Amino acid sequence: MKPNKTTVPLRIYHEDTDSGGVVYHANYLRYMERARTEWMGEHGFGHDQVAHEWGILFVVRSLDIKFLRPARLGDYLVASAELVELRHGLMAFDQRVVLGTRELARARVRVISVSLENFKSVDVPERMRQVLGVAS
Repeated sequence: MKPNKTTVPLRIYHEDTDSGGVVYHANYLRYMERARTEWMGEHGFGHDQVAHEWGILFVVRSLDIKFLRPARLGDYLVASAELVELRHGLMAFDQRVVLGTRELARARVRVISVSLENFKSVDVPERMRQVLGVAS
């Protein structure tokens, strides 16, 4: 599989934090979602395009997240997404949110491809597999 990591810069605003100025835990999932969305776009697979051309969606199947350190109001973070597994209808990403060199949160996020018509699992399209260097 070709190396493929995407990073997204983030700034923490009041809306991201609790009353103590600490980032609310669910927001890390939003930051990781942004990184995966950018990853898809950078590889030529924008969500609208994939839905329109192939009739599929990518939905989160499972995630395992570890919260390591807090982010605070005004911090400048980077969220990343790196594809680490692709098989049949599943893509697994290693994701991180960092502040400088300090890792704040990490997750393994598994997404599956489903039919737009009936939401049943379908294989990742061969064209996508070719672009990512894992063609069958």
